[in-house]
Amino acid sequence: MLWRLAPMIYGPTVLFALGEGAVVPLFPVIAAQLGADVPTAALVASALVVGQLCGNIPAGWAVSRIGERMTMIVGGVLALGGVAGMLFAPSLPVLAAAVFLIGFCAAAFGLARHSFMTTRVPIAYRARALSLLGGTFRLGMFVGPFLAAALIAIFGDEHSTVWFFGVCLLATIALLVFGPDPEDAVPVPRVTRSSGDSRLAEDTGEPVTGSIPVPDRVGVFRTMWRFRGVLSRLGLAAASLSAVRSARQVVLPLWGVSIGLDAQTIALVVGISGAIDFALFYASGQVMDRFGRLWAALPAMVLMGSGFLALAFTHDLSQAAMWFALFAAVLGVGNGLSSGILLTLGADVAPQDDPAAFLGSWRTLTDAGGAIAPLLVSAVAAVVSLSVATGVIGVIGLAGAAGFIRWVPRFVPRTR
Repeated sequence: MLWRLAPMIYGPTVLFALGEGAVVPLFPVIAAQLGADVPTAALVASALVVGQLCGNIPAGWAVSRIGERMTMIVGGVLALGGVAGMLFAPSLPVLAAAVFLIGFCAAAFGLARHSFMTTRVPIAYRARALSLLGGTFRLGMFVGPFLAAALIAIFGDEHSTVWFFGVCLLATIALLVFGPDPEDAVPVPRVTRSSGDSRLAEDTGEPVTGSIPVPDRVGVFRTMWRFRGVLSRLGLAAASLSAVRSARQVVLPLWGVSIGLDAQTIALVVGISGAIDFALFYASGQVMDRFGRLWAALPAMVLMGSGFLALAFTHDLSQAAMWFALFAAVLGVGNGLSSGILLTLGADVAPQDDPAAFLGSWRTLTDAGGAIAPLLVSAVAAVVSLSVATGVIGVIGLAGAAGFIRWVPRFVPRTR
């Protein structure tokens, strides 16, 4: 049943991710056309991450109240407003607001399908299904820039990518409005847990057993308080993974510039790292479903943490460029192996009857880790050096690995 509905399940996120991936590299360029300097252009681009961070909790509320499809339809319509703002922005504040709105709507698409997978996909296939979901967003961020380059080459205008995003949004809305609704086609299975399930009810310390009745829906903030134990423990470990992932996107280009490489070489190295990352996205789901969540989370964090730490000691070596390429590939492998982990862990520990509010809190926490990491790298590099900043990210990665070792066995259900 789920495979027959795959176009409707994954189609909206693929279309949104392709359009978003095409416009993301052009945010600083459009900002510069409106008179922004480099720091201001970076600030405008960061509004996307801030918007997604702020959108998670409202998206969780919307999914739990009006459903996944309607939430995505509303998100798509609002994102069209962001597209219009980018096309006709008369000033930098308007452009920043438009970028923020796009990020805000991206949260709705991510959370809606995350909630659907949590409630409908059997746990034996959950990690693979969520790795595919994560892969749709990676596909957009991987293919989108190439589409943007082709559009600019054809039309000679950066705004052509924004028009492309608008077309993707219209196609997404049409698919959601006129296509079959997976929520209606796939019933929610009865929520049961075996005696081997280690998920904690409200973090009381007692394992959950037997069948659980469907409770009344509670608010987002009550949900955050109710599950404060798992959010403050496993959630922080997950936030560290998000931080390391985000730092990779910042550190690698800065490192290439710092050791004197030209832009073409840096782009090639970063592109190869991204290709390795994308190629491995489904392998993570296979590992998690067959051997357990920790078998994917731990190697990914150890690889990325160790890769950052080792890279930090190569800046002044005679073969710095070779080490840069090597550890960029290592980070690509680690990031590829981590595909779908945050989605899967969030689905595992969420209340299975009504997960949207919890997932909004979970995604807010993990996105906060991703938003803080670039600021941390910038601050440490400004005060000390880029090498020290890279080493700090490596330490965060290894600390996150220790957190996964401690908290995954406690909170994540063990399947037979």
